[in-house]
Amino acid sequence: MTTLIKLEIIRALRNKKFMFFSVIYPPALYLIIAGGADSKPIRGMQLDMGLYFMVSMAAFGAMTAVLLGNSERIAKERESGWVRQLRLTALPARGYVAAKMGAAATVSLPSIVLVMIVAATVKGVRLEAWQWLAIAGGTWLGSFVFAALGVAIGYLATGDAVRPIAMLIYFALAFLGGLWMPLTILPQWVQNIAEWLPTHAYTALGTAVEAGNAPHVKDMAILAGYLLLFTAGAAWLYRKDTRKA
Repeated sequence: MTTLIKLEIIRALRNKKFMFFSVIYPPALYLIIAGGADSKPIRGMQLDMGLYFMVSMAAFGAMTAVLLGNSERIAKERESGWVRQLRLTALPARGYVAAKMGAAATVSLPSIVLVMIVAATVKGVRLEAWQWLAIAGGTWLGSFVFAALGVAIGYLATGDAVRPIAMLIYFALAFLGGLWMPLTILPQWVQNIAEWLPTHAYTALGTAVEAGNAPHVKDMAILAGYLLLFTAGAAWLYRKDTRKA
């Protein structure tokens, strides 16, 4: 499993298009959205635009890396026969899923750190040392949830269909979870849905820390529940695909 993780990381780092959209694009988008914003608190929140979008764009970049990257690579590997070769090894289903999740989450870390650096240097975001570490760590650990979802989508769809399906899920979760705009300015029905989505709980980890609080137990429980659901689903789909082969 360790060998597979190393191989996946090397392959991801060599993919220039993947590195651009998962590492460079999120901090650039952060500058576009929050670059010219003032320091007034967002309506209904204690945070200003610079603080709020630092967390949401870090989460957005991590999601790009682990969800889109994972799903498309796995679908292509299934068609090329690479997954069939892996099944001839002693690697179990849970080991394969864990390796894919671990590798994807590892390459998401540069995006998270880069967004935070841009926020500090360009927007002048100032936090305590423990807050920087907690936000980076929480955002990175939370990305495992979407890495597992990426594996599941990669086994759910064919190579031709995986991109539109992954993009639809990706954009829906990003919008409804409040990654592109604060939920307080969206309709109440969107806020009601977002309360139970993994993307809202994901960004809530960082925004709670920015406000000087500990992450809410409810948000951590929601993420843990989705992690178990997506991981179990990915492992089941891997075994199902094995039986088909």
